[in-house]
Amino acid sequence: MMTLLDRFGDIFSAIMSPLWNYPERMQKLSRFLVRSFILMACIGVLIWLSQRPVFVIRQVMIEPIAGQTLKHINKPVVKQQVLETVQGNFFSVRLEEVKRGFESMPWVRQANVRRVWPNGLVISIEEQKPFGTWGGKNSQTLMNIHGELFAGRISDVGEGITLVDFYGPEDASKEVMRLFERASIWFKPWNAEVKSLTLSDRYAWSVKLSNDMKVEFGRDEENSDKNLTEDRVARLFKYWPQVQEKWANRIDSIDLRYANGFTVHLASVSVKKNEVEGKKSEQKQ
Repeated sequence: MMTLLDRFGDIFSAIMSPLWNYPERMQKLSRFLVRSFILMACIGVLIWLSQRPVFVIRQVMIEPIAGQTLKHINKPVVKQQVLETVQGNFFSVRLEEVKRGFESMPWVRQANVRRVWPNGLVISIEEQKPFGTWGGKNSQTLMNIHGELFAGRISDVGEGITLVDFYGPEDASKEVMRLFERASIWFKPWNAEVKSLTLSDRYAWSVKLSNDMKVEFGRDEENSDKNLTEDRVARLFKYWPQVQEKWANRIDSIDLRYANGFTVHLASVSVKKNEVEGKKSEQKQ
């Protein structure tokens, strides 16, 4: 046993002898060990301090982004939900999780979360700005001004806001918004606004104007025909004075799906036709 200890001591002495024989190296090693100990002690103190109750999240401030006011966010209710569900303290709370939680709420488009010393959070919210309904007036889906869909009820929109009715495939909301913007520019000379826009599964589209006139455009998604609709609209405006002179305000709808022209439907013609058919049926009785 003593032989093994002696051998171990000899080996250890051989390894450490360079340090023992050089005081400068011993001083460097000592300084390194002291600094390491101080660093570990500081880390331990910081970890202990970070777990103190003073850093538990107790204050939550909810504010709108610049230029907005929050109309659909119940601040007291949301604050209580955050305080009850947030995990971690000032140091350990995961801001991305809090952000995702807010953005999953109705009427919240985007949220930005930041810490406030020593136990607070500030959440800046961009609220949804409803622009239209998606799928009809009974739908529970709205479209915002960016062409994005979100869950919301028309009854929550508030008074004084007129919504456009949009219809189309769910993955085409931004395309629908793009078409709406184009049509709105086209019909400004008529002082008419787009009340509704429909995009079919085959991407044929039509609009209903504020003067109750329907305009059908068909499809124009091919790159080779990217100016096709603009050309047809230009043709409509070119010949519209002649159409108005002949039929005045009797036009119910316009069909622009023809390559070399367009057709108009006269509402009064349909009425008279129905009246004639009604009189014939009465005579037969």
